[in-house]
Amino acid sequence: MNTVKQVMAELKRKGDPRRVKAYAPHGGPDDLYGVSVADLKVIAKKIKGQHELAYQLYETGNADAMYLAGIVADGSQMTKKQLESWAKNATWQMLSEYTVPGVATESKHARALATKWINAKREAVASSGWNTYAGIVAVTPDDELDMAEIKALLKRIEQEIDAAPNRVKYTMNGFVIAVGSYVSPLSKQANATARKLGKVEVDMHGTSCKVPLATEYIAKVEKSGRVGKKRKTIKC
Repeated sequence: MNTVKQVMAELKRKGDPRRVKAYAPHGGPDDLYGVSVADLKVIAKKIKGQHELAYQLYETGNADAMYLAGIVADGSQMTKKQLESWAKNATWQMLSEYTVPGVATESKHARALATKWINAKREAVASSGWNTYAGIVAVTPDDELDMAEIKALLKRIEQEIDAAPNRVKYTMNGFVIAVGSYVSPLSKQANATARKLGKVEVDMHGTSCKVPLATEYIAKVEKSGRVGKKRKTIKC
């Protein structure tokens, strides 16, 4: 598979209307075939390294193709303009909260974009920002992180989460979990923030999805002795 047309044909063939229906309550867009993540990863292996093709797939506006693009694309090769465009054009939460942060975290522009996006008025872009910064703390050595900035963001979450948009609340909570899990020097402060937040209420639109309780999640990481153990990537 070397062309957008060939990949799109394969995506359509692998699509499942039942999955499309299941994604609808989660904000799944109309342009969606419902390809499983497992099948997307199989296709990704076939087009591995074809970064220009990945960019073209994202531009199709089809949610499956856009998610696939995020698996294939190397964020370190993407320009700031391209990453901004991906954040702006993400059509639902799987893209804004996972695909965009996945490539952005690989970029030298990660921190600049994360801090910019966090302040965006658009809910989806702000969510990309919080998850991108969560990705940064998950993959970056502690001695390369701006601890003062991260502390300030934890305090900001304590002050602003109640009034934040729905998905921003979810990703703010995820940021607290990420700091508590991956940043050893700030684990205690993240725990303190998690206790102040308690159970974060997010409208899941009648689905069975739940918001992780930050205190419990961090406690599990502590119990397993994994606090501070970094990841190689946050891509799903």
